[in-house]
Amino acid sequence: MCSVGQKFKKKFNDRPFAYHQEIELEIATLTNLGVGLGRVPHPDEPDSKWVIMIPSTLPGERVRARVFRNHKNFSEADLVEILTPSPKRIAAPCPIFGACGGCQYQNLAYDEQLAWKRRQVEELLKFMGGVEFPVSPVIGSPVEYGYRSKITPHFNAPRGDGRELPIGFLRQGTRFDILDVPHCAIATAPINARLAESRAIVRQKAANGDYARGGTLLLRDASGVVTTNYDDIVTETVGDLKLKFLARDFFQNNPFILPAFTGYARDQAAASGARFMVDAYCGSGLFALTCAPAFEKVSGIEISESSIVFAKQNAAANNLTNVTFQAGDAAAIFAGLTFPAADTVVLIDPPRKGCDESFLNQLFAYGPRAVVYVSCDPATQMRDLKSFLAAGYELTAVQPFDLFPQTRHLECVITLRKK
Repeated sequence: MCSVGQKFKKKFNDRPFAYHQEIELEIATLTNLGVGLGRVPHPDEPDSKWVIMIPSTLPGERVRARVFRNHKNFSEADLVEILTPSPKRIAAPCPIFGACGGCQYQNLAYDEQLAWKRRQVEELLKFMGGVEFPVSPVIGSPVEYGYRSKITPHFNAPRGDGRELPIGFLRQGTRFDILDVPHCAIATAPINARLAESRAIVRQKAANGDYARGGTLLLRDASGVVTTNYDDIVTETVGDLKLKFLARDFFQNNPFILPAFTGYARDQAAASGARFMVDAYCGSGLFALTCAPAFEKVSGIEISESSIVFAKQNAAANNLTNVTFQAGDAAAIFAGLTFPAADTVVLIDPPRKGCDESFLNQLFAYGPRAVVYVSCDPATQMRDLKSFLAAGYELTAVQPFDLFPQTRHLECVITLRKK
C-alpha cells in the first residue's frame, strides 16, 4: 500500500506518535467516510484509548499501520500489512483500488456494503439527529459496477519534465496529487470507451503547450450517448420519462436505480394524503415530473433560471399538464405559491451542505402537511432533522438508497409529517 505520509512530514506533530511509527491494532468499525477505525492505548496515558483511522481496512481485521498524521483527537495511518483478514474481505477488481480516492468499498462484498451503510445511517440518526428510529434496509443498485453516468477526471498543470501527464482522480489521502486513471471501474462502458480518446487529446494539447494550469474533463453518458462538452443538451430516460438538461448541470448519476428511487419518493409523498406537491429544489424536473401522476397539481421551484427553462420543456415534452415551474428567489422561496399548506407535501433535495437556515425558516413558516427530504449526505440531513423535530414535525420513515456502490456515498430519503 503506497504511503501518503511524505506529504505531511515537514509540519508533522509528533504527539502521540512519531512520524512513520508502525503500530499493530484491530479494526473495530467503519466510519461514514468509509475508513477503518481502531483504538490503541494512548502512549502517554495507558488507561485511555487513542483512535487510529486507516483506509482500505475492514472491521475485525488485525493490521500493521504506519502513522503519517496526528490530529487533536485521532491519528491517520497508512495500511502496511493485513495480519488477519476479515472473512468479508474480497479481491477488489480495480487494480488501483486503495490508491485512488474514488472508491472505498471494493474490498467488501456488496451485501456487506449495504449492511454497513444502513448501520452508518442509524448512527448518524442517533448521534446527530438525536433520535432512535428504525432504518429500513438499504435498497441496492441493480448494477454494482459500470453504473456511473458522469465522471470528471482532473489534471494538474503540465510539468514540462517529459513525464506523461496524469489524468484522473485524487490519490487516496491527498488533496492535490492526481492519480492517473485510464479506466474507471464504476463508470459506464460508453464512458470508458470515450475516456481513452479524451485523455489522448488532453495530452496532445499539453505537449503543444496549450495548458498554463490544470483542468477538469467532463464525460457524461445519457442513454448511451457520451458527451464531453459542458454546454451540450443531453437526454436521460427515467422510466417512461425523457428529461433534457445541460451536460454540466446536476443530475443523479446512477440511471439504473432512478426508477425505484424516484418511485419511492413519489409513494412517500402521496401517502401523506396531500392533493398538491411542491418540489423545492426541482432542477430540470426529475422529482416533480416523476411525482406528477400522483397529485392534482405539482409546482417546481428552483433558483436557477436555466434549469427552470428545461423543466418547463420537459413537462411539455412528456405531456404533463398539471405541473408548473417557477424561478424562486432564495429570500422568498414560497412567495406566490397558492397551494394550501395543510393539503401540500414538499419534496426537498438540497445540495450536499443541506438546507440553510433561511430556507428552513421559510419552509416552517409555510408549514406543509408533510416533507420528503432527499439527501446525498445523511450527516447534514440528520443535522437538519433536529430543526424539523423542533418545528413540530415527526419522523415516519428512513429509507437509504445505494446510488453509489463501492463508495462511501449514498442517498437517504426521510419522511416527516406535521404533528
